[in-house]
Amino acid sequence: MIIQICVGSSCHLKGSEEIVRLLNERISESGLQDEITLAGSFCIGKCSRTGVTIQVDDEIVTGVTVDGFDGFYNKYILKKGE
Repeated sequence: MIIQICVGSSCHLKGSEEIVRLLNERISESGLQDEITLAGSFCIGKCSRTGVTIQVDDEIVTGVTVDGFDGFYNKYILKKGE
């Protein structure tokens, strides 16, 4: 699985640094380090007014926030990995 997190100026201001930290932490806790490639992207082209844009394989998810991170992770990372 390839996860690309937008780290462009808009997403950076919306918390991409914290989302990257949470992803690293959760991927490690879940033991998925060998199954996931985590990468930064300067712009995925689907900016949202709130939150960060993340691409999981071919699926683009917009508006990911620290508060909504658990829901994102469970739906797009854990369920895809099953």
